[in-house]
Amino acid sequence: MPRLFLALIALITAAVARPPNIIVILVDDLGYGDLACYGAKDMRTPRLDRLMQAGTRFDQFYANCTVCTPTRASLMTGRYPDLVGAPGVIRQDAPKSWGYFRPSGPTLPELLKTGGYHTALIGKWHLGYDSPNLPNDRGFDHFHGFLGDMMNDYYTHLRGGVNWMRLNKETITAEGHATEVFTRWSIDYLKERSKQPEKPFFLYLAYNAPHFPIQPPVEWEDKVLAREQGIDPARARNVAFVEHTDHEIGKVLDALEELKLSKDTLVIFTSDNGGSIPHAQRNLPLRGGKQDHWEGGIRVPTCVVWPDRIPAGKRSATPGMTMDLLPTLCEIAEILVEHEIDGQSLAPVWLKGEAGDPDRTMIWVRREGGHHQGRAYYAIRQGKWKLLQNTPMEPMQLVDLEADPFEENPKPAEGQIASKLHNKLMSHIQKAGAVPWQK
Repeated sequence: MPRLFLALIALITAAVARPPNIIVILVDDLGYGDLACYGAKDMRTPRLDRLMQAGTRFDQFYANCTVCTPTRASLMTGRYPDLVGAPGVIRQDAPKSWGYFRPSGPTLPELLKTGGYHTALIGKWHLGYDSPNLPNDRGFDHFHGFLGDMMNDYYTHLRGGVNWMRLNKETITAEGHATEVFTRWSIDYLKERSKQPEKPFFLYLAYNAPHFPIQPPVEWEDKVLAREQGIDPARARNVAFVEHTDHEIGKVLDALEELKLSKDTLVIFTSDNGGSIPHAQRNLPLRGGKQDHWEGGIRVPTCVVWPDRIPAGKRSATPGMTMDLLPTLCEIAEILVEHEIDGQSLAPVWLKGEAGDPDRTMIWVRREGGHHQGRAYYAIRQGKWKLLQNTPMEPMQLVDLEADPFEENPKPAEGQIASKLHNKLMSHIQKAGAVPWQK
């Protein structure tokens, strides 16, 4: 009897000590002002509104770049994207590709595997099309998704006539709207993991939506047109697209509840960059959008939810970046990060309500072709001061984000503060210069 009692105590202790399951939901091009809870009066996003309320919402959380690939590279490595070879978009057409993913240490899924996690990516990868830069090469036990960047059609799932849908490394054909397909595959994965409750899992769920082409199912667009009288048709399509994505994310959250996984699961929701203004997406009240270093291009809707561990209904002004997720999640999972990274752990902010570092330095880079001529452009923020440019051809501008939070009156980049930020940025660029971004 004592032996049985001790075994029971050991079992209970192990259950308490078990790290949480982790789900990172990354949407694509969601504008800061394109959720109802962020002020979009024409939107109905009940599931994401409820998720924001169920945990802590971060009002100054930034994507690591104003476009796709670099932010995803930072999520995987905890580093600035140009320090891992990804300052721009990795594309299937080499002359138009501006990065080659080069992790400088173990990736997030590789680290979590050392802590006993089963790791999965469902959805968009966008960090390479060949080994060694396929998801299964970079730490994911299970990959069910899309290797490419954007889809030309959410029903055919092709990009430039190529099918990039994969199950691990096998080319597959999927049927249905991509958002619904990724939701279905995620629920299948959760059902499978629920059969092994003793082993935590990491699910990186990366939707292509609401990235253009703005392509909601017809019935969702019809519903918005009927409800929002006089709405611009392009805006109606975007509203419907976001609402459809909200509905599909809700299905994943429902599955967590039904499988009795939600209490032991940490959910992070964020976006890879701001919304695309030419496609009727909105980042209000922030200035600018996707491709800009104005706040609307890089500040993204973000929340973290972990029942009974992270306060519900709270809002935080602590600055954060996508690259912070690696050290944060590793600290929560009690996994040591022993190599050089750039991200900061936000675990004390999430779990203990600490203030974090309001004066931290944050840097953004994007390299692109076309009218950018293959050059990079930058932004840097320290505390309330931000130095930025939105193309490599324009001079830097200086903004005081406390006095001018919507960047309506930027100043010339002159004086002691601008000089200090210039010098910090130059040091970063020198360091990044040692890392090639071509294969």
